Amino acid sequence: MRFLNELFGYVLYASSKYRIDESHAVGHSMNVLQNANNIYKSEVVLNPSLQKQENIIYASAILHDMCDKKYVDEETGLEEIKSFLKNYLSMKDIGTCNNIIKNMSYSTVKLNGFPSMDEYQHAYHIVREADLLAAYDFDRCMIYGMMKKDTNLDDPFATRPSYLIIGYSNTWTMGY
Repeated sequence: MRFLNELFGYVLYASSKYRIDESHAVGHSMNVLQNANNIYKSEVVLNPSLQKQENIIYASAILHDMCDKKYVDEETGLEEIKSFLKNYLSMKDIGTCNNIIKNMSYSTVKLNGFPSMDEYQHAYHIVREADLLAAYDFDRCMIYGMMKKDTNLDDPFATRPSYLIIGYSNTWTMGY
């Protein structure tokens, strides 16, 4: 458990240093970790070799946005992650974490396809899929829009079809 505490401590530090907003900071990291943990638990039963990669999966899931190019130079962020992880993982595992992190974004996969991760391919997909699941959070999208794009909070609601309004009907009278 100390390892996870240290990882989240780093997320708090990097988020403050690089002004990473909450759409990519500790709350998102926790959601990605939860998704990664759920996927890992279901997959490790069928693939026991994943047990040796558990810390790589969790570190990558938690730290993946601490080098996001929207906030920090990606190489600088990866170097800082590498420096931080030296106290907790082997150099080989750190290299694997950095490789997962720099190749997991939707835009990178769309541009380059899936990377070859050899024996870490499964770990890569666990982290990538965990992040994708967390990306579909309405609140996260709104926070990012508010912080980076000056989003008008009324916009997402302005174009909803009337049939989605609960209780809608042409004769609805609000009970009066």
